[in-house]
Amino acid sequence: MKIYSTSSTEETKGLARQFRATIIGGQCICLHGDLGSGKTTFTQGLLEALGAEGPYTSPTFVIVKKYDLSEQKGDSMSILRIYHIDAYRINADAMVELGWQEMIDDPRAIVIVEWPEQITSVLPAHAQTIDFEWVDENKRKIIYNF
Repeated sequence: MKIYSTSSTEETKGLARQFRATIIGGQCICLHGDLGSGKTTFTQGLLEALGAEGPYTSPTFVIVKKYDLSEQKGDSMSILRIYHIDAYRINADAMVELGWQEMIDDPRAIVIVEWPEQITSVLPAHAQTIDFEWVDENKRKIIYNF
């Protein structure tokens, strides 16, 4: 477990850029936290660090936003897709209908899930969890639980 503290949007995005070094294909990253605790901001920093083309908007109403990345020459296992999911308004059955299994089975994709508690029954055992907590109006605590 690693605990970090950020005091601005830019610091949260910077932490996500550092987290990029740990990313490999086939990961499912679950982001837990209250509204406004930094989940989407962290995701925006990670998307940018991975080379996804913006704009980086929350998939609140579309549920799943897919970002296609260009393949890096000489890297046969580069990440080609990122799925950013906001599960706040759905359940596990609906997620399965949206192609969940194909997303998490793709070794050249990463899946980032906000509000994973809504779809707990379909999360893979290898899912990584990051918790976001309010400390005060400007400060967040971010906990990597892996």
